[in-house]
Amino acid sequence: MIREPAVAGQFYSGLEKALRNDIKDYVDMSQEKTDAIGALSPHAGYACSGLVAGKVLSAIKPRSTYIIMGPNHTGLGFPFSVTACDSWKTPLGEVKIDTSLVSALKKSTDLITESEDAHQFEHSIEVQLPFLQFMHKGSFKFVPIVISQSDLSTYKKLGNSLASTIKDLKLEKDVTIIASSDMTHYEPQEDANKKDSAAIKAMLNMNEDELFKVIEKFDISMCGYAPAIIMLVAAKALG
Repeated sequence: MIREPAVAGQFYSGLEKALRNDIKDYVDMSQEKTDAIGALSPHAGYACSGLVAGKVLSAIKPRSTYIIMGPNHTGLGFPFSVTACDSWKTPLGEVKIDTSLVSALKKSTDLITESEDAHQFEHSIEVQLPFLQFMHKGSFKFVPIVISQSDLSTYKKLGNSLASTIKDLKLEKDVTIIASSDMTHYEPQEDANKKDSAAIKAMLNMNEDELFKVIEKFDISMCGYAPAIIMLVAAKALG
């Protein structure tokens, strides 16, 4: 089963040549690359967030597998939803799902459930794929997980489950975890800078508790804070 693109022609160009040209303008392939365990990448339309996403994703060394977590904007599906599809399609071609890793994750925790409803119209994961497709000379696989709101202890539990599964399969050098998130929405620049700086500081300090605290304290509209927390927990557990 193939998942067709939901937001091609809206969040990014639906035409292959135009999309390649756009991404070429957003990425910097000459950047020094980090062998990243985790990364945070935005997911708005490319006109708004393409430069930031391009900077982030072209600064990490390509790996054979990505776990991409995005927030649930539609409210559909289960709280922590993986896909039953074999691949996802974008205008740049198909990307295979790492079905063995999906199966292992489902066995490792009762939090993760299959739900196509959660993925059908969700954009936060899909928009990351064309960047990765553009930058990979070879093929890669990925695991998409749509994340709904829950509590901090549940996010930590899932983060630790991701890490333990990756360790059990000896994939520590093969997997990068990408948390898909925009930062403050629709606020004056000065206010957004103040709020986002507090959240970014917590992430740079690798402190998921502090991130959760400042999100609540300052009412920060960072839509993917849950994927970010899960990514931080997993990244620390993976070293």
